[in-house]
Amino acid sequence: MYPVSVTLAEVMHVHIPTLSPESTFRDAVDKMDIYQFPGLVVVDHDKVPVAVVTEGDLVRASAQNRATVSLAGHRAADFGTPQPTVANPAMEVADALDLMVSQSITLLPIVMERKLAGVVLRVDLMQALLLDAATPLPDRD
Repeated sequence: MYPVSVTLAEVMHVHIPTLSPESTFRDAVDKMDIYQFPGLVVVDHDKVPVAVVTEGDLVRASAQNRATVSLAGHRAADFGTPQPTVANPAMEVADALDLMVSQSITLLPIVMERKLAGVVLRVDLMQALLLDAATPLPDRD
């Protein structure tokens, strides 16, 4: 017998760097490097997610432009996904992983009352599922 379910609230990253709508390509690259995080959420002044920018988005923009340096001052949000898919902290990990795989997204913002509360990566969800499956419940007499 295994634990019933794990929710996003139990596995989400809560102390995460974010970008503002004015943040630049350079800002995004710097934060991803400093925090060693493969994607960032762009939030408005109310902390509502307005876009997600991933390392892949920036690499694709750089490859298309062929001059990464010329992109430095451009808004990072312009290279990301606007109006990102978001989830509630009560969502189960397995459901969130299915959602992320079906939509081909690598970073899922978690919101409470529309405001950013944290994020999860696909690898976080796979790890949680593997740990959950390996942890049997104690026997009950």
